Amino acid sequence: MLATILLLGLVSVATATDLAWHKIYNWTTYTGMLTALGLSAAGWLVFPGAIAGREALRVSFLESLIGLLACGLVMLVCFVMFKVGGGDVKLIAMLGAFLGPEEGIEAMLWTFVLGGCVGLIVLIWRVGPARLIVHVCRHIVWSLRLGSLCPLTDEQRAQLQPPLFLAPSALAAVAIVRFALVDYLM
Repeated sequence: MLATILLLGLVSVATATDLAWHKIYNWTTYTGMLTALGLSAAGWLVFPGAIAGREALRVSFLESLIGLLACGLVMLVCFVMFKVGGGDVKLIAMLGAFLGPEEGIEAMLWTFVLGGCVGLIVLIWRVGPARLIVHVCRHIVWSLRLGSLCPLTDEQRAQLQPPLFLAPSALAAVAIVRFALVDYLM
């Protein structure tokens, strides 16, 4: 429970700074990574044979390290290929350190899904649903007529780049994964 409270607190701070200043600060993410690794190491040293202690912490030091590396490496690829922010990379790596590889990757995927949905909602809100449909249909028709994909103008490309905040999505993803909210809905 302590790890969950700390994780929710750190992701809440990251959410606040992401929304206010479009930044996720290193002091939040690095502190979180070190705390997760420290808690998992200390918990497994203090409770080496106690099942109750291990169940309370949920994640061993090795699982914490693997979660940090797995989520961090996937986000590093996203950073290089898709221009994801560096703070987002470290935030998701921190989630992996707290949650372990399985729950960390699940939280990362939920973060992407929720972030994509919010991005789509922002895009529809900015452009308008009717105008967006007209632009998409027009683009498809011209691409079919030309026989190749028609490049977007700079104005069209700018409209398709709404600011994307992953920290609020990560906060919701942590709640979904840690409290098994999907299981309650099904």
